Amino acid sequence: MRAAVQRRYGGPDVLEAAELPGPVPDRDHAVIELRAAALNWHDVLVRRGQYRSPLPHVPGADGAGIDVETGAEVLVLPALRWGDDESAPAPDWEILGDRRHGTYAEKVRVPRDCVFPKPPGLTWAEAAALPLVGLTAYRALFTRGRLRAGESLLVLGAGGGVATMAVSLASAAGAHVVVTSSAEAKIAAAGELGAVGGVRYDRPGWVEAAVARSPRRRGFDLVLDPVGSWADALATLRPGGRLVVLGASRAESATLAVRPYYFGQYDLLGTTMGSSRDFEGLLRLRAEHAVPPPVIDRVFPLAQAAKAHEYLESGRGFGKTVLSTDVEGIV
Repeated sequence: MRAAVQRRYGGPDVLEAAELPGPVPDRDHAVIELRAAALNWHDVLVRRGQYRSPLPHVPGADGAGIDVETGAEVLVLPALRWGDDESAPAPDWEILGDRRHGTYAEKVRVPRDCVFPKPPGLTWAEAAALPLVGLTAYRALFTRGRLRAGESLLVLGAGGGVATMAVSLASAAGAHVVVTSSAEAKIAAAGELGAVGGVRYDRPGWVEAAVARSPRRRGFDLVLDPVGSWADALATLRPGGRLVVLGASRAESATLAVRPYYFGQYDLLGTTMGSSRDFEGLLRLRAEHAVPPPVIDRVFPLAQAAKAHEYLESGRGFGKTVLSTDVEGIV
């Protein structure tokens, strides 16, 4: 089978087209003939060696395709061995594409409990782009963040896959959604997904500008922070508000003033991808509400995985970058 393989850690150029033996299903594992694989920032970290993936390695957490045994159209849940405790993952939890070969290939072998029916109405690219960002956003918003209809939400860093999905899900659930970005075009694009407005975080006074867009200018009920800007994020909350942290794309550490934190009665909540129960909740929410499909920015052929990573790291896109095994179907 064709695959994008890395034999060393490094930049996008370490991803090379190669031929590998195809995987075989067994009692516990299904094999999916992939039609598309979505790129995530997590894949960049895998490529750079942060997770010390065994080499040679096929990255990729997200995928959609055909179950080779049943012929069913399916999605791949990339959270493996979450465990029985819904509050946090088990010690041996991993993301597909970390320790085992992932979805940058024509076929992938996954545990059978990680195979779900493809939602109707989605293209292959949209289906591949749903699992990781959809699961992450759903758990952050509803399982951890306890978002309810009528509440207000601030999403930091509009433009990435999780952020765009969070805007879509929260808006469909009846929340008042505001975003931040460094680009007016991305704020406008978030508006098409349901956001009521946005502010430029690269301009002075953005925290005050964001609070001014919250209901009654009181601050937000919930803030999603995938970038690591905790101090600023807390400053946009109303008293008693919740901050959900789901990444550190721009900062690996944060310094907080303790007294305002506890007087503000804030909840600071960490989250990661999510369980199969979270994923079932995501699929149920999409079925019950008019949630737009995942935003697809660019689709590249599988052989151009390195070029797709270069594009992802450029930060120019809005939404998801996807690899396709169907050369004729590339947009």
